[in-house]
Amino acid sequence: MAQLSLLNTGKDEIRQRLQSLRQELNLHAHRYYVLDDPILADAEYDRLFQELLALEQQHPELITPDSPSQRVGGTPLTQFRTVPHTIPMLSLENAFDGDALMEFEERLFRFLQSREPIAYVTEPKLDGLAVELVYEDGLFTIGSTRGDGVAGEDITNNLKTIPTIPLRLLTPEGMAPPKRLEVRGEVFIGLADFKKLNAERATAGETLFANPRNAAAGSLRQLDPRITATRPLDFFVYGVSDPAPLPCANQQGLLQYLGSLGFKVNPLVRLCRSIAEVITQFTVLQAQRASLTYDIDGMVVKVNDCVLQERLGAKARSPRWAIAAKFPASQATTRLLAVEFGVGRTGAITPVAV
Repeated sequence: MAQLSLLNTGKDEIRQRLQSLRQELNLHAHRYYVLDDPILADAEYDRLFQELLALEQQHPELITPDSPSQRVGGTPLTQFRTVPHTIPMLSLENAFDGDALMEFEERLFRFLQSREPIAYVTEPKLDGLAVELVYEDGLFTIGSTRGDGVAGEDITNNLKTIPTIPLRLLTPEGMAPPKRLEVRGEVFIGLADFKKLNAERATAGETLFANPRNAAAGSLRQLDPRITATRPLDFFVYGVSDPAPLPCANQQGLLQYLGSLGFKVNPLVRLCRSIAEVITQFTVLQAQRASLTYDIDGMVVKVNDCVLQERLGAKARSPRWAIAAKFPASQATTRLLAVEFGVGRTGAITPVAV
């Protein structure tokens, strides 16, 4: 449809045009940020976005929460409110080698009182920040940090600025989205983006972030979402609070389902038919670690079968059906040759190691 003139246009026609623009822009943003497969030129996307902004400025009563215009950040907060998780966000037990992974499976066998073969799903353990996203009738309504596992901080407006988090779920035409969906995943900053962000901060005379995780955490906990919107945050989904109501029999199917709803799923997720395959994948992923574009500190291992997950349940602090296989800490020795002092625009002096 050609761009609407704001003159002599009925409210219903404007409402329909806005709906069409929102759907088209969200679809192309998904292809660009999540699928890495854009089919629309940047200039055309910008033209459609400017048309959306113009129509919404003229008719603010027609702005909806899933509009791409709502990603740019809202009014600064004075503090974050606390929101409870309907199902606790538990931590994971750790394993550091193949023997510990084999013992993990032995514990499963003992609890289940069966030695039937168990399949697993493995995925990189990102060194980021765990968050929960709540969708009601397909619309992103609230997002929070993990916090203490029982309750977290409401950072909804900050999470809305992340382009890989859908504001409205994608669903096939004629199909209704889940009534309520509580999605969990990891917010992070890629290594190249982290390096660029710190370079910009050094130029501005601002304190540098120690590592990508600190940068992601600091960006998410900004009271002003307009600051968060300037940070290169990304998101990978890894699960839901309760898979039982969803059309998925296993963890692999759950991730495929979440991908179909518009979420970004890590391409290094693997299905392993045995604990021996898990141990092999642990070695493979550790070898890939240095070549990845983001920080990982291990590999998460989950029982694939959702019925088995439910039977295994959880202990006080962690689920029985999952474990974090941790890599040795990355270590290196360096020599400090000199220190140079840079002066930023504000006059602040920042020491830089050489």
